[in-house]
Amino acid sequence: MAPATKRATIYMDAELHRALRLKAAETSQSISEIVNNAVRLALAEDAEDLAAFEERVDEPLVSFEDVLKELKRNGRI
Repeated sequence: MAPATKRATIYMDAELHRALRLKAAETSQSISEIVNNAVRLALAEDAEDLAAFEERVDEPLVSFEDVLKELKRNGRI
């Protein structure tokens, strides 16, 4: 069974829309397919980022200031 779909209205930059129409024509995909795939990829990247943060939750925090001090102390900057 095909997944349920919902209709949505989005507004995008005219040049992005033009590029999207051209890509759809060249790849024999619908604009909806391309947008759905792009959103899926973006959400999957977010899920990976969240998982990476979760894996590192117990690591000690290091401030940006401390990193700069360490780099300076080691002659890196």
